[in-house]
Amino acid sequence: MAATLLRIHPDNPPQNRILQVVDVLRKGGLIIYPTDTVYGIGCDINNTKAVEKLCRIKGLKPEKANLSFICHDLSHISDYAHGITTPVFKVIKKALPGPFTFIFEASPNAPRYGGVKRSTVGIRVPDNQIVRQIVKEFGTPIVSTSVRESEETLEEYVTDPDLIFEKYRSLVDLVIDGGFGGNEPSTIVDCTNDDFELVRQGLGDIEQFL
Repeated sequence: MAATLLRIHPDNPPQNRILQVVDVLRKGGLIIYPTDTVYGIGCDINNTKAVEKLCRIKGLKPEKANLSFICHDLSHISDYAHGITTPVFKVIKKALPGPFTFIFEASPNAPRYGGVKRSTVGIRVPDNQIVRQIVKEFGTPIVSTSVRESEETLEEYVTDPDLIFEKYRSLVDLVIDGGFGGNEPSTIVDCTNDDFELVRQGLGDIEQFL
């Protein structure tokens, strides 16, 4: 069945449309949604079948996929990550919501994909009202990976929701049109050694928060 294209106002997302997206997630569906960087593909972090389907779309093996979790705020982070010291927490509190993915040691609660226990987990709290309201209403973080496949991907195909819909309509259940997205990914910062090691420079500048 082809996906639904759902237009949602980026500044004031209507509650009924947020609930429509949450219903898709609760049924194990895959959604494409805007963030503060590129558009992402996501699903319920606890739905193994949905995660496996997402990995197939991206050509990834579930046990090896570096999927990040999108949270509404910092309150969920301790559920899936541990070893976060006070100095590190102070920095991420200043940086989030924002265009960063922070890598932490995975807690025992972090879900296993492909039967493999995760050693690390990536956490995102995007500065985007649509996806944050979805996660808040859903009550659980969602798995996230970007629709951006490579440096060579044509910008318009990952920033224009109508073109994203045309490309993914047979692969996902719902595509949100929250306006044009960006083409620069999040900045990835490894915090596993109680430090801030830059893994990938993206849209966010971690230096301004250190």
